[in-house]
Amino acid sequence: MPLTPDQKKERSKDLLLGLLSGILLGLSYPPIPLPFLSFVSLIPFLFVLEKRDTLLSINRVTYYTLFFFNLITLYWVGSWTKEADTFLMISGVALLFFNPLFYLIITTLYHFSKKSFGKKTALFLFPFYWVSFEFLYSLTDLRFPWLTLGNSLPYFKLFIQISDIVGVYGLSLIILFVNIFLYLSIKEFKSNKKLNYKYLTATLILILLVLTYGFIRINNFQEPNKKIKVGLIQPNLNPWSKWQAGNIDSQLDIYIKLSEQAINKGAKLIVWPESALPIYLLSGNYDYEVTKIHQFVNSNNIFLITGMPNVNYYFNKNDAPKDAKENRSGISYTSYNSILLFTPHSPKVEKYGKIKLVPFGEHVPFVEQLPFLGDFIKWEVGISSWNVGKDQIVFDLRDADNSIVKTAGVICIESIYPEFVAGFVQKGADIITVVTNDSWYGYSSGPFQHKEISVLRAVENRKSVIRAANGGVSCIIDPLGNTIASTKLFTRDILVGDVIINEGQTFYTRFPLIFPLISSFISIATIMIFLFKKISTKTKEQS
Repeated sequence: MPLTPDQKKERSKDLLLGLLSGILLGLSYPPIPLPFLSFVSLIPFLFVLEKRDTLLSINRVTYYTLFFFNLITLYWVGSWTKEADTFLMISGVALLFFNPLFYLIITTLYHFSKKSFGKKTALFLFPFYWVSFEFLYSLTDLRFPWLTLGNSLPYFKLFIQISDIVGVYGLSLIILFVNIFLYLSIKEFKSNKKLNYKYLTATLILILLVLTYGFIRINNFQEPNKKIKVGLIQPNLNPWSKWQAGNIDSQLDIYIKLSEQAINKGAKLIVWPESALPIYLLSGNYDYEVTKIHQFVNSNNIFLITGMPNVNYYFNKNDAPKDAKENRSGISYTSYNSILLFTPHSPKVEKYGKIKLVPFGEHVPFVEQLPFLGDFIKWEVGISSWNVGKDQIVFDLRDADNSIVKTAGVICIESIYPEFVAGFVQKGADIITVVTNDSWYGYSSGPFQHKEISVLRAVENRKSVIRAANGGVSCIIDPLGNTIASTKLFTRDILVGDVIINEGQTFYTRFPLIFPLISSFISIATIMIFLFKKISTKTKEQS
């Protein structure tokens, strides 16, 4: 049935409102310094959402709005550099179109809630549905929780201090409730030409409470005397070409020369980035390079943390774990995107295997259930089939006299998982070390967004975060979320600075899942009540 002129006008208005929300939401994320937009970005969308009655019409406008949000924030995932891997570009395009589909979980729950409890109650439950989706998304094999709403706020230092209690998911809830309260105020003003002071007051109280807490925390923070001087090495090596055979010794020389400069400035801990050398260093085939690193560490009496591929071979297949693969010679093996710790005057090298792998980029989703996917989906640089690490390891930097510091070793995308990083601190980490390689994505929003997410990890746990990136951004972040020093993108550089060692655990560190679990419980209860009412109605009709 063709639309009337009024219906066409209304549809055009709805499309503009959805577009406006998508743009505002996208512009609230780093590197654009407009975090305040997140507090009003969903208001246009809510005006459209409340008018829709059918699930199909609700989900249409949701997909439309969230597509533009994803386009603005995640356009960089395909890399789009001249050397970019074909599969990476295909994945980037697919993400832009498929990622908004997951948000339909939120509005489907809202629809169920509206049918069960009415419009206003559904609106107040909407923030919990959103947060339960954010948490659920972080658990699946397709996980990519980059766009958690709280991740829009790292530039708002005063506001994010409360995340040491509520975490990033709590920040998401606050953002959503502010949007809801302001929306209801505007809606009532449009209807009655009067301000609804109840909702405006709720907005003001909520914001003032958060800002007051932030002011108190910042002004009462006692900087510990215990510090360690670190040297972050940024070699700026081309991530595409360094995976080609050869030039390993020349790459190692670059790291050692840069590290010597950092040591001359007093660094006691040297950190190299993710996959610093494109080899299985400890496989037994690189004794010269291993010896050279040990000699370097011993002669300078420093600790070295480095990202590095690692492999374990199982010549007896009965000893191989279930997730072991086979090479062309039929030998079973497991390979990991790892972090290695070299300790002075110790032949032992501690290892941590990355647990949270990048979907498709490092680990093919559901490959354990459908092994043929591992042969079908591969990067040209050959890093799409890492094994999943087993345990979170806290590195104890202990010299002959005592323990200098305990540090988490976090690899790249692992830093976007809040409760995962908190798990390292629960195990005793005093600082958080992130090794990463964001050079795949060129000079885009991606590296800056990734860096700013680490600001939230620092505040949540009140720990310093140090990031060593291949091409930037390498930086030192203090427990208040301040970036003390940082490098520029795509420069060969070193960064040396004193890093605060802040012991203890925050409320969030001890209880990181409170808000996600509450939100999930509300979402599950909504589904159950909706189904119960639907079954009851059908039963009555039949009787």
